Amino acid sequence: MKLLLAVTLFAISAPMLHAANCASLKSVHLPETAIASAEDVTGGTFLPPDADPAKDKPFADLPAFCRVTGSFHPSADSDIQFEIWLPAKWNGRYVGAGNGGFAGSIWYNELAAYVQKGFAVSGSDAGHRAGGEDASWSLHHPEKVKDFGWRSVHVTAERTKALIQAYYSKPATKAYFDSCSDGGREALMEAQRFPDDYDGILAGAPANNWSHMLASGVDIAHRTLKDPASYIPAAKLPAIERASLAACDTPAGSVDNLKDGIVSDPPHCHFDTSVLLCKGADSNDCLTQPQIDALNAYYSGGKDSHGNSIFPGYVPGDEEGWGQWVVGTGPGSGSGSHYIQSYFRYIITGNPNWDPVTASVDESLAQSIAKGGPDLDSTDPNLAPFAAHGGKLILYHGWNDPAVSPWNTIDYYENVQKTVGEQKTASFVRLYMLPGVEHCAGGPGPNLFGQFGIPAQGHGIFDALELWVESGTAPSGIVAASYNDDHTVKATRPLCAYPTIAAYKGTGNTNEATSFTCAAP
Repeated sequence: MKLLLAVTLFAISAPMLHAANCASLKSVHLPETAIASAEDVTGGTFLPPDADPAKDKPFADLPAFCRVTGSFHPSADSDIQFEIWLPAKWNGRYVGAGNGGFAGSIWYNELAAYVQKGFAVSGSDAGHRAGGEDASWSLHHPEKVKDFGWRSVHVTAERTKALIQAYYSKPATKAYFDSCSDGGREALMEAQRFPDDYDGILAGAPANNWSHMLASGVDIAHRTLKDPASYIPAAKLPAIERASLAACDTPAGSVDNLKDGIVSDPPHCHFDTSVLLCKGADSNDCLTQPQIDALNAYYSGGKDSHGNSIFPGYVPGDEEGWGQWVVGTGPGSGSGSHYIQSYFRYIITGNPNWDPVTASVDESLAQSIAKGGPDLDSTDPNLAPFAAHGGKLILYHGWNDPAVSPWNTIDYYENVQKTVGEQKTASFVRLYMLPGVEHCAGGPGPNLFGQFGIPAQGHGIFDALELWVESGTAPSGIVAASYNDDHTVKATRPLCAYPTIAAYKGTGNTNEATSFTCAAP
């Protein structure tokens, strides 16, 4: 496919590849591409087509840009909707934006953020229109699963580069990809399958081991939903968090040096959940034994019938952040349960009545690996081709992620080290584990650090990636921030390359990054 596209683009005549203005991009002919519109946006504001004018505010202070919309059709059953934004004052670079969950929409926030910075930027809906927790579009549509799994991001990158050439009469000097969650999975898919698409990739909280992650949820459902007494209501999460912080905020053997309500060194954390066992009547300040068993399941992750780990679990220290993802408003109502059910019902089994509580864990795992793995997993640790292209990869993951276990990203990073060698890995990959950060952002710790085009306090993570790609300067000095309700800075911390952690120096303002140093654990 890549060779065919390259030959096709080479054969296109010069006049068609060099548009005189935005509107003329509509006449550019690209393989398997239908351009619906090419229009100048000059007013400084933009309301996305999926927004509600009565509720949503338009993006403001946007620069003038050329907005190209349309669809890609790499298969007979493909319909990948895309948007490409080409700023009038271009910095010469391109950023690809990814998706979250099961995709189904374009993330306009990231397009707006990067076009404000002067980047050409594009994104797609990954081939379908649906809510992020809904996979019903995939039932009996294997080509749409391929589009979602790997094809849409690759095709979007290739076609965007062609239209950049057509509009500016020159190619982008560098191409970057920035996304998180499923977008982190997409990011690693690009590095593994299409190593020449991007020069720099920022992959956050990657759900890259999709087949194991969701199969693991079948075992978790067995251990937390079969017995109604196992359910942990959200009202008990504060008590769990207090107990986990008592055990893990500055644990024995850690170099954290600061008791601040954030678990900075989870590998040294040893939390005995039995301290929460109710000594008398049940209350929101304690757990029953079935609830303690369920809590241990969340921390340990799913296991097969032989006790082998399928996918790792969560980290103590921010259990109040589990409300939406883990426990929901009642048994089986959390987002995690919705993802598991939708995935197995529509992508794996084709049975809309599939139930994780009655399904076999081992059979579900085998089915998930066989049917979901080939198109959805991006777990290949051999990134040597990406390195040979000159690519740089920065991974990050919040330690308190309630959606995708942070241990999974460490596992992938260490597999890369084993496969291409530690020294080689250090030349093109960095991993940042973020204390007190939830899924992609949010949480009690400083959690905004330049991801998604969001402005950083000083040197951000995308700035570090750009500098690494374009000057060879290895990442350093990245600062994360948290904010008060009035948007003033609440606290800053340095991001430290794994396995180092941010340790308080013992003096200075504990809310300022300059009071911390990156130290070996």
